[in-house]
Amino acid sequence: MRARLPISVLLLARDEVSDLEALLPTLDFASEVVLVWDPRGDVRVRLLAEQLGARVIEHVFEGFGAQRAFALSACREPWVLWIDADERLDREASESLPRALEAGDARAYEIARRTWFLGAPIRFCGWQGESVLRLFPRLAASFDDAAVHEEVRLEGVSVERWPGRIEHHSYATWERCVEKPRAYAHLAAAEAHREGRRASLLDLLWRPPLRFLRQYVLQLGVLDGARGLLVSSLGAWQVFLKYGELWASSRARR
Repeated sequence: MRARLPISVLLLARDEVSDLEALLPTLDFASEVVLVWDPRGDVRVRLLAEQLGARVIEHVFEGFGAQRAFALSACREPWVLWIDADERLDREASESLPRALEAGDARAYEIARRTWFLGAPIRFCGWQGESVLRLFPRLAASFDDAAVHEEVRLEGVSVERWPGRIEHHSYATWERCVEKPRAYAHLAAAEAHREGRRASLLDLLWRPPLRFLRQYVLQLGVLDGARGLLVSSLGAWQVFLKYGELWASSRARR
């Protein structure tokens, strides 16, 4: 076993049994893995995570920002690595971790991320060149309260590049491809409604096709073949579901 680094891995879970079974053994470099589990999910997640050495904390999911903020408050090590159950550090990223930490806690690190869709990496569709901020000093960090697409906020540190890449396997099956846009659309619509935003017929008519054209044409999704068509179509569908739900929520209060 390699020496443990002063890192708390920040991880959220609900039903991701197979993903966690593959991910958790690769995190043996960290002093602790803090897994916040939504108790409305599959209890096998908790049992598996505890068996594989994670510290599991139950907390009902109320949005990604709030859930990650809760997880951050439970971390104890000076450094935090934020990773999702369907993500994997490649070899270069894992091996460069000690050097990143040795550089001091006045820095945080972003890393390249490549997303896979039905067994192949997506090269375009707006997913190319993506970088995510995932390694940071605990005391310098906080999370916003966004229901979806949450971000970590930093104070007093510079952001540098972390060598390597995160491989993101979020769309391994067609069922997952369909479920994820629906779930994200619901969270985004609920957040928009709380902020007082409303949707009109025009939103339903022009926003989805514009999203498709942006991903498939302007962001060159056409070069990803059938997968590019599916990714762009699902993106447009997610936008349609978001504004459809927002429209229905607005009418329900009348």
